[in-house]
Amino acid sequence: MAKSIAETRMYRTEMNEKILGAGMKELNRFFALDTAAYREGALPVKMKELMGLVGSMVLRCNDCIFYHLDRCVTEGASKEEIIEAMNIALVIGGSIVIPHLRYGFEMLDQLLDADDEASD
Repeated sequence: MAKSIAETRMYRTEMNEKILGAGMKELNRFFALDTAAYREGALPVKMKELMGLVGSMVLRCNDCIFYHLDRCVTEGASKEEIIEAMNIALVIGGSIVIPHLRYGFEMLDQLLDADDEASD
């Protein structure tokens, strides 16, 4: 059975803390580099997260797809913007991306439903 949004976020947080607490500076440096890449700069954070989503879909990483979808919603990307980004991933990656496109649509609906419930 699939994890809930809250369980997925919690797992990611707990495991990242475990990794970062392992005492290996190379791991910490990579995580810091990743965090810095998505900070506001010449490109807005929302755009960077949409780009991260495209890369994650082409690389076929559902964990990453969930993370970037979650961040896209948090950063205010519209459903239409996210779907356009997923279309770019499909064009770049080809038909092998389709299973991850299905996953992306499923998670997007759940994230938007959760976001709507939080707003009510």
